[in-house]
Amino acid sequence: MKLSILGARVIDPASGLDQVTDLHLEAGKIIAIGAAPGGFSPSQTIDANGLVAAPGLVDLNVALREPGYSRKGSIASETRAAAAGVTSLCCPPHTRPVLDTSAVTELILDRAREAGNCKVFPIGALSKGLDGEQLAELIALRDAGCVAFGNGLESFRSTRTLCRALEYAATFDLTVIFHSQDRDLAEGGLAHEGAVASFLGLPGIPETAETVALARDLLLVEQSGVRAHFSQLTSARGVALIAQAQARGLPVTADVALYQLILTDEALIDFSSLYHVQPPLRTLADREGLRAAIKSGVVSAISSHHQPHERDAKLAPFGATEPGISSVELLLPLAMTLVEDGLLDLPTLLARLSSGPAQALRLPAGKLAVGAAADLVVFDPTSSTVAGEQWLSKGENCPFIGHSLPATVRYTLVDGRISYQA
Repeated sequence: MKLSILGARVIDPASGLDQVTDLHLEAGKIIAIGAAPGGFSPSQTIDANGLVAAPGLVDLNVALREPGYSRKGSIASETRAAAAGVTSLCCPPHTRPVLDTSAVTELILDRAREAGNCKVFPIGALSKGLDGEQLAELIALRDAGCVAFGNGLESFRSTRTLCRALEYAATFDLTVIFHSQDRDLAEGGLAHEGAVASFLGLPGIPETAETVALARDLLLVEQSGVRAHFSQLTSARGVALIAQAQARGLPVTADVALYQLILTDEALIDFSSLYHVQPPLRTLADREGLRAAIKSGVVSAISSHHQPHERDAKLAPFGATEPGISSVELLLPLAMTLVEDGLLDLPTLLARLSSGPAQALRLPAGKLAVGAAADLVVFDPTSSTVAGEQWLSKGENCPFIGHSLPATVRYTLVDGRISYQA
């Protein structure tokens, strides 16, 4: 298929391109930026006057819930939701069975290809069954299609075993993803340990649950030489530790969940389970620290950390509900609130949503260049989206439903094919 996108403001953070021009696509690739090649005759054109064309968004953590949790979502439903702007996503290993075998990896990839909504890159389990005792078969998982490895919030039972796992991963230049939270300090906690949790009578998770684990993990990264990505950071002191590690030359990158850049623990004041997340929402000072790290580039990626749940999962008393927010289909409009608030300019925001996450996990995504895959998002930065008017995810556990958010995604293209159209 030959397609031309005419008159868009084309922003490619990877190359620094930011100008009003045309894009021409053929056979799933970008074949020209600017004037069309000689003899090129598109079978379809998109009038993008007043719109922005950018690399398709890259989301490093989207729970697809399949296999094993079909009541919460499926690969088809959650990639369809993600396609409202996202062209590439990583899915964590928290499936049933756990994503620790080639068979599970291949099942996910096969079903993602059948759905055809966006490109899926599995994150393999670092330990068998995520139990933190035995190393998973990382090379077999890599060969099957896993792009990185992690254990989520499930800690290794032995620091020695974790260290050996990191050394093994470093030997084969594999990327390890850390969700740094000390199991003992966080045990039984529901909210950030502070004034709000005390007022509500909720057991707290102190900031040190993150920083103690993070300090240990960074020292192990330094010792092993492994390439590391730190996911779901929540605290100002946590991102300060990442900045210090980067200054020492450690090969570490980081992401934050978008909702951590918008919300604070004060959102819990009415006991709404929609704000029950793990790791928890923290203070205004922490949010400002995370925002500063995003602006400076210490944290190079913003992710949705999409976790869809069935309705019943959020109906119990706060402490008995399941943590997580469903928000992948709002990734761009929610992120645009950071531009609206004056925190980031548009090219910087798009860098944190595309080239930054792609580079963190070395994914073939996140750029607009001649010869590159035609994975794009075309959006209107001047219009608004009412969250929830057209809801595609199977999980409706989203506190932003009903909010009017800046920007509307008009088209998403994957390999030059329109996978989403408003």
